[in-house]
Amino acid sequence: MFNPVKLLTRVGDKAGSLGAVVSAMGCAMCFPAIANIAAALGMGFLGQWEGLFVNTLLPLFASLALVMNILGWFSHRQWHRSLLGSMGPILVLLSLYPWFQYGWSSSATYTGLGLMVAVSIWDMVSPASRRCDDESCPA
Repeated sequence: MFNPVKLLTRVGDKAGSLGAVVSAMGCAMCFPAIANIAAALGMGFLGQWEGLFVNTLLPLFASLALVMNILGWFSHRQWHRSLLGSMGPILVLLSLYPWFQYGWSSSATYTGLGLMVAVSIWDMVSPASRRCDDESCPA
């Protein structure tokens, strides 16, 4: 049966993760390791939009991934998937705003982005399925 929420959460999660990583690739000063990967891939031109990527797009895509992972809970009812899927965007958002003043905030950003990509790959390899039928699942 076609479930539009499940399709939306699967696509939205991947779009949020990919968008957050590409947004981080645009800031060589903030994220030098990711920017070096972008330069090696021929995406060094992203540096000219550094402010837009870091201040607007990175939080927007991380928020999209967070919302899609929370909505995914209503589709599959697997708390460990929802928790792991939400930890990456939360780390990215925390590292951009309250933790930005600390030297280790870039490590938190790298960890959050890596977790977002890993959970997205996990979801493509082993898609979530509902663990209970409609009658036995709590509302």
